[in-house]
Amino acid sequence: MTSQKSRILVVDDAVDILEVIKMRLELLGYHVDAVSDPLVALKKFHDGERYDLLLTDQKMDGLTGTELMEKCLEIDSTLQTIIFTAFGTIEQAVEAVKKGAYSYVSKPIDHNDLSVKIAQAIEKRALLNRMYHLENVIGNQFRFVDMIGNSPAMKKVFSKIAQIATTESTISIYGESGTGKELAARAIHLHSNRADGPFVAINCAAIPETLLEDELFGHIKGSFTGASGSKDGMFRTADKGTLFLDEVGEMSEAMQAKLLRVIETGEIKPLGSDRIIKVDVRLIVATKRNLKELVEKEKFREDLFYRIHVIPVYLPPLRERREDIVPLLQHFLKKYSGSSGRKIVRVEQGVIERMMSYHWPGNVRELENMVEYLVAMCKSDVITTDLLPDPKVEPATSSFSEENTNFRPLREVRDEFVKDYLIKLFRHTKGNVSQAAQIAGYYRADFYKLFQKYDIDPKAFKVAAGKKGNKETHMDLEL
Repeated sequence: MTSQKSRILVVDDAVDILEVIKMRLELLGYHVDAVSDPLVALKKFHDGERYDLLLTDQKMDGLTGTELMEKCLEIDSTLQTIIFTAFGTIEQAVEAVKKGAYSYVSKPIDHNDLSVKIAQAIEKRALLNRMYHLENVIGNQFRFVDMIGNSPAMKKVFSKIAQIATTESTISIYGESGTGKELAARAIHLHSNRADGPFVAINCAAIPETLLEDELFGHIKGSFTGASGSKDGMFRTADKGTLFLDEVGEMSEAMQAKLLRVIETGEIKPLGSDRIIKVDVRLIVATKRNLKELVEKEKFREDLFYRIHVIPVYLPPLRERREDIVPLLQHFLKKYSGSSGRKIVRVEQGVIERMMSYHWPGNVRELENMVEYLVAMCKSDVITTDLLPDPKVEPATSSFSEENTNFRPLREVRDEFVKDYLIKLFRHTKGNVSQAAQIAGYYRADFYKLFQKYDIDPKAFKVAAGKKGNKETHMDLEL
């Protein structure tokens, strides 16, 4: 017997067929609602009713079974649908499967075949719900301080951090400047077994080579002119905790050799001392450079590369996760509104559009600086387009031009174009999959595969709609 928790909505304008199906399914243990009007069925979804399965006739007045399914999927994306079809509508039922239906059953109905397909469809729904639940558990269980993102790309980052945090392996974080490499390192530390220990960060590019060794390993009194006392280096300070080396690719060859020795032995020797000191440190490194290319150019030690490139984490640039711009904007507005004592409640739609189309070469850090500036310059509770400081905040231009002779592989450029096209399409349709598929000229089922290939989540584009007034358009940010 099937669990009573499995809910089925049956829709057929033939009342006699409707009653027979309802009776048979209730005998199998399902909770069944049956309606003869597809518009009434759709209203149930709009009113908050949720079902595991929609059984619907294809040919009905008001809405076809396919149209009803598409509208219901916009409300509940994991809903499974089985289409009832007569001989003359089989082709339509096949199209419905391409657009997202689980299956179809021909009339007259073979109830044994129907019961098997119902069980399989409900199991698929349950698997999808468990998958989404697991994603939510990961999101709720782990704290990512100031790391904001609902895009598929960032969800992958969060999931990987959750998976690797409790290991003792060395981690390499790759990403452009401003993508949040130190925030990712802190998140890994916070969820590691060393969370109670110190987290120590140092930017290797910001310290002259002559001083970097002293910063990392420390010195003893009198080891050099001006050394009036002893100093613990970063490795000793981070003992029992995590040491984060940012921009490790900027280290000199001599420092690379010394870092390699520490990784291999777990020992350091302060400047001027003959004493070997054991340290227990979990190492996380980060760089905006391609270390493998540096190895090939003999600018980075190959043996060190393989020592630190144990578990790589790649942080996507902001231009590749534009779905996160609005959530980041909300986050930074709250942050700087609170610290400045101002109350910003709205942002004009024009500001949003400019931000969504801008290339953001400085990534999240640049966006944060922009928001801090806008809050400081705003004299009311609304961020308006005239506050934008730089008229050069324009849509990003293509990386290909006649003057650009640094050609990239065609497949890479094509993928970049398709992803950008899909992002703009979902932005235009506000995340409406059916409308986007229609504009793109795809069947719904094929379209799902396309945007999933490029890690795009349509739900991320369902932001609060702009409200139109007589003189201006704005977006409520729910601050």
